[in-house]
Amino acid sequence: MTMHPEVTAVGSSNSTGPRAAGDTANMPTEPKIDKAPESGRVGRLNAETIFRWLATAAGATIVAAIALIALFLLIRAVPSVRADEVNFFTSTEFATNDANHLRFGIRDLFMVTVLSSVFALIVAVPIGVGIALFLTHYAPSRLGRPFTMLIDLLAAVPSIVFGLWGFLVLAPQIAPVQQFLNDKLGWFFLFSDGNVSIGGGGTIFTAGVVLAVMILPIITSVAREVFALTPRAHIEAAQALGATKWEVVRMTVLPYGRSGVIAGSMLGLGRALGETIAVLVVLRTASQAGEWSLFDGGYTFASKIASAASEFSSPLPTGAYIAAGFVLFALTFVVNALARLASGGKVNG
Repeated sequence: MTMHPEVTAVGSSNSTGPRAAGDTANMPTEPKIDKAPESGRVGRLNAETIFRWLATAAGATIVAAIALIALFLLIRAVPSVRADEVNFFTSTEFATNDANHLRFGIRDLFMVTVLSSVFALIVAVPIGVGIALFLTHYAPSRLGRPFTMLIDLLAAVPSIVFGLWGFLVLAPQIAPVQQFLNDKLGWFFLFSDGNVSIGGGGTIFTAGVVLAVMILPIITSVAREVFALTPRAHIEAAQALGATKWEVVRMTVLPYGRSGVIAGSMLGLGRALGETIAVLVVLRTASQAGEWSLFDGGYTFASKIASAASEFSSPLPTGAYIAAGFVLFALTFVVNALARLASGGKVNG
């Protein structure tokens, strides 16, 4: 009897023999992918769109608010500026008692505002940066924490308290210093004779020192945060080269925190430019125009507006003060733009 072996085609589904290794005849050619339900994906897209629009609206609100404030100030100021009988930018007068004969200018207001604020910045920035460096790189932790809290508490002191302290305590104490500077450096216009008595202490010099104390917490806080973020690798690299503590600070910490210090300084300058009550209490009024001396008196933009707030009853005289406020409003924008340019358009940290 002759037996004929059964021949089965390779890959036949009827094959009952053992399957060879690598045989994928019955394996699926594509993996199955569980697709998310279409409704869930649409819901996520809608939520993303809603959040994007909400975030955009929040940012646009700030821009719109600033634009509306500027528009309001401009609309209320233009009629008064047109009715002004003297040059708005160069006149030292500010007489608004007669609505039919307005005579007002911002020359003295601008001078006192800029001098007091810049002098405060010159005094506060070195001290604030020094305190920030001490807290981040020199002070032990048990001393740094309470010292930081003490500095931050200065920001919570009301302006009127600073004003009273400056007028009653500080002014008599620094009057000899002002007199010494006037005697020795009177040939320089900043220390020449002013339009108020140095003995009274109500000068731009005194107001600048008070403002310096007020903006010190802002500058110190921003500088401290930026210095603390200096990359550890930069510090260790300088130490590996044998740098001393001061060289580490000079080569790594200060360059890294430069833009942050500038940003903090401009925040402080903005606070000084707009400070009202403290300056109103400290500065003495002057009967003559100032000559860009630190020993002049007078009003800043903010203190002048505050001093006459109770008289805002007639549109044209009120518009004169609003025009001064608009100049202060524009001045803050110029300061911020200059700060951005100085810091290279960015802030580290």
